[in-house]
Amino acid sequence: MSEFQGKVVIVTGGAKGIGRGICEAFADEGAHVLCADTDMEAGKQIAASKPNIIFMDADVSQSDVCRSMVETAVDTWGGVDVLCNNVGIQPTSSYVRAHELSEAQWDRIIDVNLKSRFLTAKYCIPVMQKRGGGVIINTASVQGLQSAPQVSAYAASKGGDLSLVRQLALDYARDNIRVFAVNPGTIDTPMVQEALDASDGDQASARIQMAAAHPINRLGQPSDIANVVLFLASSKAGFMTGEYINVDGGLMAKGAWA
Repeated sequence: MSEFQGKVVIVTGGAKGIGRGICEAFADEGAHVLCADTDMEAGKQIAASKPNIIFMDADVSQSDVCRSMVETAVDTWGGVDVLCNNVGIQPTSSYVRAHELSEAQWDRIIDVNLKSRFLTAKYCIPVMQKRGGGVIINTASVQGLQSAPQVSAYAASKGGDLSLVRQLALDYARDNIRVFAVNPGTIDTPMVQEALDASDGDQASARIQMAAAHPINRLGQPSDIANVVLFLASSKAGFMTGEYINVDGGLMAKGAWA
């Protein structure tokens, strides 16, 4: 029997892409999964696909929504064991230099990608303390380590995510709460497809070029991230905390990927 049997997992941004892969992986291991997302259609689909996944329409940049999300998990299953802060946005309209980026776009990206990490942790941690421990895993990015042109808010949010992981790990190690980040490379998700749709070039050629940028010579899949998330959440990673893991096909080993 899996050690996740009966455990309670919250996944933000869980309806599509990497988040869906994480939700499905935990559900397949017997966990109870709360999938939080703003995409109602995708959320209903994933909840219908597995009996141990429930969906909640949740904009986790809002404090009251995060509180309600945690309360829902506690009321339904009695607690929270694993929090996966996966939600992230990188609108194609934000691909401009910093002086051209609107303040509203900056605020929205930082709120969704970074502030949500603080808010979900704020409400999950007391529940985990009462439960005797837990694990928090944030989906950050290789763009928290190296950057690319015209992504000032996204890069700032992902760099902040990695620093927050280290800090929370120090504060809550005494409570048996371990904190991590995973840094994906280019993963074949709807976000990548949106970027391709917004470009003028040939999409098939662009995909080949994206894959070739990775030494492993392919795009990542959501399951590649989910496999690492399950490891970090497990007892096999019990002597780890405050770390980030690159799941990037070798991009950071290669360097100068941008």
